[in-house]
Order: sequence, then C-alpha cells, then structure tokens
Amino acid sequence: MTRSNNFDALRLLAATAVIFSHAFLLSEGSEAHEPLRWLTGQTILGIVGVFVFFVISGYLVTQSFEATGSAWRFATKRALRIWPGLALCILLCGFVLGPLVTRLALDAYLTNDATWDFVLQNLVLGVEHNNLPGVRFTGYDAFGTVVDGPLWSLPCEVAMYAMVLVLGAARLLRLPVLLMLLALGLARLSFDQAVNDFAADRGFVLRFAADTSWLLAFFVAGMILYKLRRYPIFDGRLALVAAAGLAASAAFGTLVLLFPLFGGYLILYLAQAPWLPPLPAARYGDLSYGLYIYGWPVEQTLLCATDGALAWWQLFPAAFLVSAALAFLSWHLVEKRALRWKPTGRPARG
Repeated sequence: MTRSNNFDALRLLAATAVIFSHAFLLSEGSEAHEPLRWLTGQTILGIVGVFVFFVISGYLVTQSFEATGSAWRFATKRALRIWPGLALCILLCGFVLGPLVTRLALDAYLTNDATWDFVLQNLVLGVEHNNLPGVRFTGYDAFGTVVDGPLWSLPCEVAMYAMVLVLGAARLLRLPVLLMLLALGLARLSFDQAVNDFAADRGFVLRFAADTSWLLAFFVAGMILYKLRRYPIFDGRLALVAAAGLAASAAFGTLVLLFPLFGGYLILYLAQAPWLPPLPAARYGDLSYGLYIYGWPVEQTLLCATDGALAWWQLFPAAFLVSAALAFLSWHLVEKRALRWKPTGRPARG
C-alpha cells in the first residue's frame, strides 16, 4: 500500500491517546478524570486507541497475507515487525531502567531470578510477568510496580496474525467465515463480565482466550472491510450514519460493543477519504509502535524521578516527547533495519 492515505496518522494518534490516558491513571491513581471516561463512563481514549490499532491491523494484515502468497513469508514479515522493537524495549527496561530504579544493589538485581524472568518471559510475549525486583515507581498498589502495562495487547495481536495465517492457508479468508467471527466477537463483548469471571481462576490459557476474544470483533471488522474494498462501501453518507451510530452508542452505554461496527467503519473511511489530504505522519519514521510500548515505562520513570509530583497535564507532554525520541531511535536503529530482512517472493494470484 502506498503512503497516499492516513493509516500512519491514525496509528500515531492512537498511540498518543494511549499515553494521554495513562497520564491520568499513573499520576492520579484513577481514570475518573480521563475525558472519555468522564463523558461516557464506559471506557478511556487509550482503550479506543487499541481499538483503532486492531481495526487498522485487521485491514492491513489481511492485505499483507493476500499480497505475500506464502504462509512462511507472511509469518516472517509479522515477526520482523513486532519482535525486534519489542526486544529492544524489554532489554532497556530490564537492564537500564530496572537498575536505575531498583532498591536492590546492582549485583543483587542482576543475579535475581525475577530480573531474568521478566526479560526472558516478555521476549516470548509472556506479558503477565511485568514486574522487576525492587522496582516500585509510585505508591499505587494496582500498578505502581508495573513496568510496561500496554504489552498486554501484543499477544492478542500475534494471535490475530495466527488466525489470518490459518484462515488464509485453509482458503477460509471469505466473507461468510469472517461474518461468523464478527458475530462471535460481538457476542464476547456482550457477555464481557461473565466471560472474564469464568476465565479469572482457570489458568493462563482461558485468561488468554478471554483477552484475545475481547479484541476479536475489532480486528475482524477491519478484515471484513478489506474484503469489501472493491465495492463502493466507503462513502461520506455512510460515514455520517456511522458517526451518528457511534455517538448514539456512547449515549446509550454500548460504545465498546458497537465500536467494531460504527468506529471500525469510520476509522477506515478516514484513513482513505479522498477529500482528506495525506498527513506526513511517517516523515520521521513509523513511530506509532514505539510510542505505544515506551509510553508507559517513560511515564512511570518520570513519576518515580519526581516522587509522583507531576500532574497529568505535566506528565503527558514530557512523556510524549521522551517516548517519541525513543520510538525514533528504535525505528531507525532496530525496526527499520530488521524489516530489510523481510523475505520477498511472487504474490499469490487470484
């Protein structure tokens, strides 16, 4: 896909929304004053940012599979996009941030099993291991020791890649199958609390399935709209209907449930709207992934360094600038270089 669209801009906006929302949570210990939570009482802008990522990913990853023409090449390309940047972030958290913040002596920290558990587990997406020995950023019990909260969504993203690969290899990337998956994902959202309660104490596999299925409808909505791209579905009048539906869902307490339908359409319409000039969001590199994974640890570190004295409006701009610098370095030193190893081959026909 060419850059004559606004996918990059929307992903950048989504990553920024995540940092913005976490500024409230981490500085105040609560999301009560976060604007979207305050307005709707249902969710926060940061979670909407995750929804945006998954809708766009469903669209572009399906396109990638069909253009790649090989399950092996597709899997390799996805791994090269996710893992090198993540590996750098985990190593920096474990061996730079941790030693700076821990209350342990350096040798005790480096020889502690928990340090290596954090690094090794997260390198293979074991994101439940999110603490480092002797590291406490703030006094909040629920998340004051959490090193990188947003990592929770990465295993879900990889599970969606695997779903695309399996469906594609089985020649099931078809609308009837995707519509059934969308219905399943919407049902999961409808019974959110019941599913979470059932999975809570029944082991990692069920908890992972609960987390992954919670995001299924958003990803599949992107897949469906990709499959329908050849039809004149992206229309300004339909976009107005979708916007009205999204506003109504916020008013009637169904924002999360109906976001895959109304929000998913709006996201992909705006990404490709011919009247909206392409914004140079990737001028300095594809920074959205780096912003997403560095925002939380940067915010935690700034709060730790200032003994929790930063208000959200001070924390957000400072954290955004530092995270953007780290994302820039990650992209140019690691991520972009890793993508040069993407396998090439003849696209699939038909």
